[in-house]
Amino acid sequence: MSLISQVFGDEIFDPFLSMVNKCPVLNTPTDWKETLDAHVFVFDLPGLKKEEVKVEVTDGRVLQISGERNEEEKDDKSKDRKDRFHRVERFRGKFLRRFRLPENAKTDEVKASMENGVLKVTIPKHEVQKPPKKVIQIEGN
Repeated sequence: MSLISQVFGDEIFDPFLSMVNKCPVLNTPTDWKETLDAHVFVFDLPGLKKEEVKVEVTDGRVLQISGERNEEEKDDKSKDRKDRFHRVERFRGKFLRRFRLPENAKTDEVKASMENGVLKVTIPKHEVQKPPKKVIQIEGN
C-alpha cells in the first residue's frame, strides 16, 4: 500500500477539485448559448429555491446572478450530540456571477425561470443597426 493511499485512503487527491469546491464562481456552472432570437443562460444551482436567487441587469448591459447557499440548520436533537463531518465539499455562502451582454440584447425583456435547481435566463435579441458607410473623396492630383 502506498503512502498516499495510507494518508488519503482510496480517494485520489485532486488539489484543483478542492479549489473548485471552495470557489463560489467555479462552483456555479453556467452555459451561455446564443440562438437566432435570444441569449440563453443556464445556471446549475442545486438545492436552491428561486427565492434564494436574484437576477438583475446592472450598468445597462451586465447580467448579474447572485444568491446564498446557507449552512444546514441543525435540529434540537443534533445540538445535544456532537456531529462530526468526515467531508465537506458543497459550497456554502454567497455567490455572484456577472456577464457583459452584447449590444443586441433586449435588456428590458429579460425572463427567468427555475426548475429542479436549474435557473434559465432568456434575453431576447434585436438587430443592431450598423452605421452607414460614408465614401470619402480623396483630394489631390
